[in-house]
Amino acid sequence: MMRLLTALILTCCAACATADVHTVQMLNRNEAGSMVFDPPYLNIAPGDTVQFLATARGHNAAAIEGLVPEGATTFKGQINEELTLTLDIEGLYGVKCTPHFAMGMVMLIEVGPQVAEPQDLPADLPRRAADRLHSYLSARN
Repeated sequence: MMRLLTALILTCCAACATADVHTVQMLNRNEAGSMVFDPPYLNIAPGDTVQFLATARGHNAAAIEGLVPEGATTFKGQINEELTLTLDIEGLYGVKCTPHFAMGMVMLIEVGPQVAEPQDLPADLPRRAADRLHSYLSARN
């Protein structure tokens, strides 16, 4: 029994040790324009962590309704506060800054293989947000 418990603990620790932490800044402006997440797109492995930094005041990170994989938990950070998420479920996660959503302050996180296509995005997004999200999917390597 003790050997089994030790093996389980070592397996869990090894899995945690291989997970990456990705940092995203919430900005008023950068070379891509105004009201942006930097980077605007991430492709990460299941179990990786994303840390949203409150680099500029007035921003948060929240899930876009209808743009979270089935079975995944939605999230909503507080304004001016950092948010750290560990994403285990594969699929496409849309992230918005709640106060600046209509201004196009959005990003995408694709967990697992790149399989999403622009038509996978919800049809009822604000125009500027939809334009940016489509461009992020189109620009993937």
